Amino acid sequence: MALLPLFRSRGREAELQHRVYALQAALDQCKGVARSWWSMRVRFTVAVALVAMAAGFALGVYRHTIKQAFVDSAVAVGLASPADGAAEAETAFQKTDYAKALKLARPLAEAGDPRAEAVLGSAYYRGRGVPQNDSEAAKWFRLAADQGNAAARFTLGVMYGEGRGVPQDYAEAARWYRRAADQGDAQAQYNLGLAYARGEGVTQNAVEAHMWFNLAAARFPANDTRNRTAAVKNRDTVAGEMSSDQLAEAQKRAREWKPQS
Repeated sequence: MALLPLFRSRGREAELQHRVYALQAALDQCKGVARSWWSMRVRFTVAVALVAMAAGFALGVYRHTIKQAFVDSAVAVGLASPADGAAEAETAFQKTDYAKALKLARPLAEAGDPRAEAVLGSAYYRGRGVPQNDSEAAKWFRLAADQGNAAARFTLGVMYGEGRGVPQDYAEAARWYRRAADQGDAQAQYNLGLAYARGEGVTQNAVEAHMWFNLAAARFPANDTRNRTAAVKNRDTVAGEMSSDQLAEAQKRAREWKPQS
């Protein structure tokens, strides 16, 4: 079968940039909110944080837990939102303001925010604002992937497939593609389709390959003609070697598929 190649993580940028800019625009609309309770909320948050820190030191709690207690307190009274900082870091990264992106993302990533961890992973993966370092990229992507970040799961799959920062392992690559594909990530669905079509890391299976190519073709944005065309071409290539019963089964599985967390 003459199949088109794997997608790499850089192909996500246009779609991600669109989503991030839309989120940033929504956040900008909130800047005019009244601040009459600001001072009282700050004092309350500081007091809660100091109590949490004192208790943490007394009980021997690690720095990560103490830092998270402060963040949680700030979020609880509306002074801060980890998602806001992570979104701002993503926006800065997409606008190539890597210094700002890293400044915003690093403390959030160290506190366990998966979107910020993914930003750091991307920075090290591409060498943006920091020296390129595949091992460091894999570390941050894995932290984000373990918390369910689909983009990190997809890229970690790519890294295992290419042996970048981790030992080359097609089975591990397919495992991460599957976890991202189950969440509805179109590029992961495409790469998983290729894995089944080629028998890389999984048992070769035309029904599974067709199903994942079919799902990817449906989930790529309408304006992403390059990726949709690739998915359709590979789906049709696989279909040419399937029986009518296999094709019916693959189409049935695609219709019944639902995203999972």
